[in-house]
Amino acid sequence: MNILLVITNLPDRSAAEKMARDLVERRLAACVNLMAPCHSVYHWQGVIETADEVPVFIKTTSARYPALQQAILESHPYELPEIIAVPVTQGLGAYLDWINQQTGGASKLTDFA
Repeated sequence: MNILLVITNLPDRSAAEKMARDLVERRLAACVNLMAPCHSVYHWQGVIETADEVPVFIKTTSARYPALQQAILESHPYELPEIIAVPVTQGLGAYLDWINQQTGGASKLTDFA
């Protein structure tokens, strides 16, 4: 199983919660963490911009990533949303197995939900 940590940012907590619930309900993600708001500074269309955003950490599998990315693109309010997938190379085996199970993969363990 290939576990991924997918990172994106939303403009406010309401949008982040809506996306998180949708991704978990559709089993595109096992868990979504909404982080504390942050202040971002970035170049956009030739200008330095700033924005207050809510970082979101999404736990999924590489098998579910294409559908997850599509779901983010369809619901994200930004023209060009940050979507970064970081491979998880180590972690508690039972937790990684739970991610796989919750996103529709086979599991070696019993259902934790």
